[in-house]
Amino acid sequence: MREAQYYDKQGGHTVCRLCPHHCRIAPGQRGLCRLRTNDSGTLYAQGYGKIASLALDPIEKKPLNRFYPGRTILTVGGYGCNLCCQFCQNHEISQQAGEGRFYAPEELTKLAAEQRRYGNIGLAFSYNEPLISFEYVKDTAALLRKAGLKTVLVSNGYVEEAPLKELLPLIDAMNIDIKAFRDETYRRICGGTLEPVLRTVRLAARQCHLEVTTLVIPGVNDSEEEIAAIAGFIADISPEIPLHLSRFFPRYRMADREPPSRQKMAALGEAAAGRLRHIYWGNM
Repeated sequence: MREAQYYDKQGGHTVCRLCPHHCRIAPGQRGLCRLRTNDSGTLYAQGYGKIASLALDPIEKKPLNRFYPGRTILTVGGYGCNLCCQFCQNHEISQQAGEGRFYAPEELTKLAAEQRRYGNIGLAFSYNEPLISFEYVKDTAALLRKAGLKTVLVSNGYVEEAPLKELLPLIDAMNIDIKAFRDETYRRICGGTLEPVLRTVRLAARQCHLEVTTLVIPGVNDSEEEIAAIAGFIADISPEIPLHLSRFFPRYRMADREPPSRQKMAALGEAAAGRLRHIYWGNM
């Protein structure tokens, strides 16, 4: 473990300031993300360097279709998340705490460099929410930059402005989920709010390559009006930002819900295409 950044002490409690939840954590307890732990009045990043999943993936799988297409990227993920989406595709690792295997930033950077012979461009933090491992991502990204390797984040975007601004100069590309365009949906289905995610999208677009993903879920966010609203928000930043419409499949607490039809996905793509120049479909 190492001491966390972005927190306040309140007596024996700690208040985490990394994400908008601002968890007030009693001694011996963890925040909602399951990784940030109060030990005797000090907040620790308990998940620092603990990796649950590691694979060399096509860059398009992140998904990033317009960032070094055709190349690969070493991808890692740990445990925990600061949202609790009922449709989570990786709930086995995101909705629990775990140990995993420890990789020091130096070891992970060396491993990424060794994969260059397979077309690897760098390292992607994905599978679970990378921003809850802020300190580890920052330390590793700095080493990757020195090694001439790229750093990619695949994120829900639920983070406060100050840590995001500190981290972004070290980030080369992001894919950020916009899970819906209604705050009520974020609160009811994901356990968060919409505006911090939109702020993250705006800030990331100024600093790095950005692509956006929306997982299309029947009865949740699958109206043409909502997808058009997401596309309009992105287009107001830049019509060149790609939007990935990913097809939902039954998972986690929505295992009884059917996936949207291919015809529905095509219609939603048309609704978005009036504002954006790059629309992609996933899970088709």
